[in-house]
Amino acid sequence: MTVLVFIDPSVPAGRVADASAPQLSVLDQGATRGDGIFESALYKGGSVRKLDMHLARLQSSAQLSDLDIPGEDVWRAAVATAIAEYDGEARRVDAGTGTGGQPDTDVEAVVKLIATRGPEGAGHGTSWVTVSPAPALGREQRETGVRVLLLDRGYDSTVAERAPWLLMGAKTLSYAVNMAALRHARKNDADDVIFTSSDGRVLEGPTSTVLLATREGNEKRLITPTLRTGILPGTTQGALFGLAEEAGWKLGYGPVVPQDLLDADAVWLVSSVRLLAPVTAIDGQPIATDAELTAELSRLIDAIE
Repeated sequence: MTVLVFIDPSVPAGRVADASAPQLSVLDQGATRGDGIFESALYKGGSVRKLDMHLARLQSSAQLSDLDIPGEDVWRAAVATAIAEYDGEARRVDAGTGTGGQPDTDVEAVVKLIATRGPEGAGHGTSWVTVSPAPALGREQRETGVRVLLLDRGYDSTVAERAPWLLMGAKTLSYAVNMAALRHARKNDADDVIFTSSDGRVLEGPTSTVLLATREGNEKRLITPTLRTGILPGTTQGALFGLAEEAGWKLGYGPVVPQDLLDADAVWLVSSVRLLAPVTAIDGQPIATDAELTAELSRLIDAIE
């Protein structure tokens, strides 16, 4: 079940369309060149989590990409329409199965906001919102953890400053390399990837932010790679750091090298939909995990609105 809502100037609340039918022009540069941006948010318990942060990052990606996109109020209206349609469909499905006609508030869905440069020569972009069930694999990996490979991204850690045209730090539709990295991992008995720079810095996952924790006596420190390396600012990481600091954690922002991951008391990949997934092995070598720290951080993530 996928709900599709296009942003359309003639329909202020967004135009509902059939997600199973052809809708996008074959000339759209989002399809022909991957020239566009997107955000993925988690819908659970009746609300879209961190929508403000996702909208802010969407605007940042648009600025880095020189892309004109609708304003935040327009996106919010389209998201509200899509959620209402999704919940309505869920009620119809539940009513048909005799479960009371109410959607399960524990069920998770993915809300995607997508904007492209539009068809070549059209002079306008294409923007839409989808809502669809969250992959079951995400929940599974929260419980079982992930085995990762370290893969060289091929750039050094200062490339973002030297080459802004590479769009480092923007969440673009050009995800072919990220998906190729995940396929490579699965072909080599791993679940996911942590990218490193050519000068040996830890960067990020294809679809996630890297976190590591250390304990020194009663002090707990939560560390993530610095944004100066050109990685995507993680919305879940940002929200989690705010709550962790309130809970007494010390915070750190890289630089991080691979040995730091091996020496840490625990390492996680964190993202908006999968949330917190413990890393259990790196390049086939088991690493330390900490069930207590994982449970504590999971509770903090569950409190993010």
